Parts: sequence; structure tokens; C-alpha cells
Amino acid sequence: MIWTGRATNRAQWLLAAVGAGCLALGVKLAVDSTWTSGVAPLLMSVVGCLAAGLLILFGTLAFVHVAVKVDNDALEVRCGHMGLPRRRIPLAHVVRAEFAPQVTPRHWGGWGYRWRPGKGMAVIVRRGEGVVLRLGDGRIFTVTVDDAETAVRIIRAHLHAAATGRTAGG
Repeated sequence: MIWTGRATNRAQWLLAAVGAGCLALGVKLAVDSTWTSGVAPLLMSVVGCLAAGLLILFGTLAFVHVAVKVDNDALEVRCGHMGLPRRRIPLAHVVRAEFAPQVTPRHWGGWGYRWRPGKGMAVIVRRGEGVVLRLGDGRIFTVTVDDAETAVRIIRAHLHAAATGRTAGG
């Protein structure tokens, strides 16, 4: 069985617009500068605006949405329009799947690909429900996604079938 889910954060588009504004300001400064204080301050301003704009723009666009797919082999997470960053967790490595009714960016330190001591890794694109996987090596992975309860149910069914198959086989 294959399950796909998605989560979107429209507020990230506002931040992307801020990044585009920084880029536009950097270009405007480079093309239409009337600075009389010298080339060095102008160059630092242009480079600073362009760098800040690119970091904000690409950093936010990568986490505008997340796509999650669960199939018979793995849970796969793809972020943004390019699908990067990407994470693939084989279901054979999953010990337990849990439904988290309320995952908040505040508890993870913001949006994006996050790591917190004692909490593990997470892909957080919005506040709301999520899937929490406990892996065989002790690591934890969390992802916010719509209809996370169904994803957890499918993963648990796979884990149960795998456990039943192993016990029946020997």
C-alpha cells in the first residue's frame, strides 16, 4: 500500500518575498548607486543585500511545503519544489510509529530541518499534526504532515505484518 501526504506553510511565501526584496535592493544599489562615500561601502552593501536575499529566498522556499510518501519499503520526505532536502527511512529500521497531534515550530526552534538533543531530527513546515518514528538505533524522526494519523496506521500495519511474518517463518 502507498500513502502520500503533504503539508504547506503559506507564511513562508511572505519570507520568500522579503528575500526577493533584498535581492532587488542589492541589484538596485549595484546599478543605480549615487553613493559618494566610496566603492567599498557600496560593494559591501550590494554583496550583503544579495547574500541575505539569496539565503532568505532559498532557505524559505525549501520549506514552503513537504511531501511524505509511505510505501512497503520506506517513508520518504521531500521538501520544497525541488524535493531537497530529502530523507528516506526504511521501514525495516522503524521500531514504533506514533501520531503527534500537535507539533509546533517553537518546540523545535523554528521551521525547517531541525535537530534537538533528546528529541531527534525533524522536518517542520507548519504547526499541527505529525508522524514520529522511533528507529532501531534509538534515533527519533518527526515530520509535520496532513493526515498523519493515516500514515501512522499504515506504518503500524506494515510493522505488524513484518513481525508476524518473522515469527511465522521461524
